[in-house]
Amino acid sequence: MKKLLLIMTCLLAWGTSFAQKKGNISGKVVAENNEAVPYSLVRLINLVDTMKVKETAANMDGVYQFQQVDEGQYQIRVKMVGYQNYSSPKISYTGNDLQLPAVKLQSTSKQLKEVSVVGQKPFVERKADKTVLNVENNVTATGNSVLELLEKAPGVTIDRQTEQIKLNNKAGITIMVDGKQNFLSGADITTVLSNMTSDQVATIELITNPSSKYDAAGNAGIINIKLKRNKTFGTNGTLSVNTGLGSAKNGPSDLYRHSGNLNLNHRVDKWNIFGNAGFNARTGYNQTLLDRTANIGNSITKFDQAFNRNQKGTGYSGKIGADYYASKKTVVGIILDIATIDNQQTGISNANINEYQQSAQTLSFINQINGNKAKFNSLTSNFNIKHDLAKQDANITFDLDYAGYGMDRNDSFDALYLNASQVQTNSSNLRNIVDARINVFAAKTDFSWPFSKTLKFESGLKSSIVNTNNDFISEQLSNGQWTDVLGRSNLFIYKENINAAYANLSQNWKKWQVQLGLRAEHTNSKGNSVTSNKVVNRDYVSLFPSVFIKQELNKSNSLNYSYSRRIDRPSYQQLNPFVQYLDPYTIDSGNPYLNAQFTDNFEVGYSFKEISLSLNYSNVRGMITQVSRQNDATKQIEVQRQNFGKANLYNANLYVPLKINKIWSMQNNFSAVYQEYQDGTLVGAAYERSKVSFNFNTSQSIAFSKTFRAEVSFWYDSPRIRGVEETTIAQYALNFGVQKTLMQNKLKLRLAVDDVLSTNYWEGQMKYQNVDMYIKNYYVNRRASLSVNYAFGNQQVKSARNRKTAIDDIKGRTGGN
Repeated sequence: MKKLLLIMTCLLAWGTSFAQKKGNISGKVVAENNEAVPYSLVRLINLVDTMKVKETAANMDGVYQFQQVDEGQYQIRVKMVGYQNYSSPKISYTGNDLQLPAVKLQSTSKQLKEVSVVGQKPFVERKADKTVLNVENNVTATGNSVLELLEKAPGVTIDRQTEQIKLNNKAGITIMVDGKQNFLSGADITTVLSNMTSDQVATIELITNPSSKYDAAGNAGIINIKLKRNKTFGTNGTLSVNTGLGSAKNGPSDLYRHSGNLNLNHRVDKWNIFGNAGFNARTGYNQTLLDRTANIGNSITKFDQAFNRNQKGTGYSGKIGADYYASKKTVVGIILDIATIDNQQTGISNANINEYQQSAQTLSFINQINGNKAKFNSLTSNFNIKHDLAKQDANITFDLDYAGYGMDRNDSFDALYLNASQVQTNSSNLRNIVDARINVFAAKTDFSWPFSKTLKFESGLKSSIVNTNNDFISEQLSNGQWTDVLGRSNLFIYKENINAAYANLSQNWKKWQVQLGLRAEHTNSKGNSVTSNKVVNRDYVSLFPSVFIKQELNKSNSLNYSYSRRIDRPSYQQLNPFVQYLDPYTIDSGNPYLNAQFTDNFEVGYSFKEISLSLNYSNVRGMITQVSRQNDATKQIEVQRQNFGKANLYNANLYVPLKINKIWSMQNNFSAVYQEYQDGTLVGAAYERSKVSFNFNTSQSIAFSKTFRAEVSFWYDSPRIRGVEETTIAQYALNFGVQKTLMQNKLKLRLAVDDVLSTNYWEGQMKYQNVDMYIKNYYVNRRASLSVNYAFGNQQVKSARNRKTAIDDIKGRTGGN
């Protein structure tokens, strides 16, 4: 009987189960403008038993579906970043297939309209592993070029003599744009950064101690310029226009600058398409005053020289890219970036030459007019794939890159030689014709695998091939014919292959975080000076370890310890052994025998809430530095790069942000640097110098209302040295700006004035062996700018991905200094 009842009960339960209907429930998730919202998290809640929950994600069209749903009472709940959570009314489901009305999500931006924006990010923001310049919403950044923005950054200086960018008084910066390193350096990279405006930039990152995942190039670290991108989900864009006027001591009055920039982003189905177009026109001025004394035997010759240069340039840039979401785990992307810059420069130089021999004095003059026309072109492309593996946060990426750079430049030098009575005694006409081409091919892959929530492993491989061709022709006019100048013209071909591999292992404990890394790079290069028949081959392997440790003392206090080894390879132009004429008593030449320089960086940091203190020590061996040699026979100065013996650099940095009241905030950064340079054979004799220098940077932000605010900033650099060059004066500048927002923050009007007091210029000297020079340099310092920025379209479009490509370590080496 019991068995019969058991069988009947099972049959009844089975029959009931069989009779219960099951079907599909589907629907669509859209935004307020009825455009699909892909990848929304959709949950089906059983109201009788809330533990029974089905979960899915909407597809690219915003469509979702739940299959094999039992009859019952349900509720749909939807979540998506950037939107308010949604909960449907009760749904009585009978088991038949059901198509629900579209779920319309409300943007959280409506809530943000009621929130005060007083707590905006400061212009300078210190983080554990880097310093960030928040350019996008900073008032005093308005109208600046990227080069001028860097000059405001803590620890960054722009050497107007060598066109070098220095961080903590160390040259060898790796410049990246959206994670892609720029191949240019020296005067060429400063030209590019001068033509890139603040309207194009969101943030600038200063990374002084990168991990092994980054390329080992960059003695002083990495500067990563991140361009503006749309940040949410449809179609939107921003349009910026800027106009300004600058001034310089002894300079012309028409130092204008105008720029425009357009950013667009569009998301449709599985595609995200983005683009950027920019235009920049500007004029510049530079005056260099040089006093040089040549003590040779019983004679003393004094050179009093003035170089005045007027510059005009226009630049156009464009970028287009697309991301294709092949699946939830795989994204394929492509980027094409082009730029062209036309520069013209005219200059007048005057040299007064006094030669004293015993009681006799001879006075002579040289007046020179020089011209320069240069055109820079670049094309870079990137193909990339990212695939998320089955394990959470595990992924593999692949990048394939090409970059092509071209420069065509024509220089002319027309000089008149005069005696003490201003009567012409001689003349010369010289010209340089430069045709430079650089082609780079690179590929890399990165792998990331978390063994657990606290243990992570990263590794990667990379290979790059560089081919450069630099044809330099130097000619002089003789009897109406242009003829080659013996020893100056040269065809230089350089080939380089770098193969690299790295591994990082990171472990987090309750109060400790440790990351260990090792990078290996094999360099094989060949420099061939075809004209002079000089060939220099190099083949070497280098290891670059890195260690990063963070110790959490408590919620408010922490300590950081780090070590990394870096390398700076010579730029391609520095290796080119051509001789370039600047004026009758100054030439510049390359050095094919330059070696790479190596740096060991050690750093200890302490943080108390937002206040941080860091101590850094860098040991540099074979530092690449600019050296001037005086030929006593001709009294001519030859400028050349060479490897300096060694340098020890000690740096202390204190960052203190303060909140004065609800509307007034300030950020303060103070650095102290001790520099020590030693070389046993500099220009034939020993050289040793040391000096302590200081840097101070402060910015104040006052929000008078939700739509109007003002910013004031000030920076100061004390006298300092680097190698054989000594800055003999303090440099400083006061900046001011105001901003008004209209149309619910879509329209922004900004007015800014840089170097209000017109105090920024440079003075320095070089005194060693038989070299005795004192230099003054004046350039455009005070700048007034007005900008208008308008955001249009749907501001809920998801941005393009930021990509770090395979050519990040090469781009900073294609210039001349």
